[in-house]
Amino acid sequence: MTASAHTSAPTQSHPRADASAAPRPVGRGRQPQHQEARVQSHRQGGEPPRRSGRWRSAATAVLTVAALAGSTLLTAAPASAATIEDRALTIAESKHGDPYLWGAAGPDAFDCSGLTYYSFRHAGRQLPRTAQAQYDSVEHISRGQLVPGDLVFFHTAGGYVYHVGIYAGQNEIWHSPHPGARVRRERIWTDEVWFGRIR
Repeated sequence: MTASAHTSAPTQSHPRADASAAPRPVGRGRQPQHQEARVQSHRQGGEPPRRSGRWRSAATAVLTVAALAGSTLLTAAPASAATIEDRALTIAESKHGDPYLWGAAGPDAFDCSGLTYYSFRHAGRQLPRTAQAQYDSVEHISRGQLVPGDLVFFHTAGGYVYHVGIYAGQNEIWHSPHPGARVRRERIWTDEVWFGRIR
């Protein structure tokens, strides 16, 4: 009997891929080693990663704009805080050179109490129309309390108030003096004066 040789096809061996030998891909799911080290250092309390120069420039610009805006608001505040007396004094100054006219209360001619009446009315405070009535309506103060914007009343020996002006500082007033004169700043010429402040 003839023996038949049984031969099997030789199997080819395929070497196993060594996963440890293959290079690690750097993709979206994994950070490069230098970035991992920086993140790990930050988590362990080390120095946080530095921002880029562009980020620092943007932050500096934002802070600078905020500081400038704040300084603008601070400088603008005092202008809006002017008192009624300050505004009335400014209005009286603006009438420099307007003529005296008995019974007139502006806008282009004034008698003495007409100027004070007009100035305070446009500053936001209503006064009576005549000098005596204005004196009767204000708070009476001493010369030592006098500040610009207060009222100065001229009176006779009998105590009748016949003239009024707005104190301008340095012993001077803004007033409309008499017929033939014009609104002007002038020194107080007598000691027969009383002083009043708008309440």
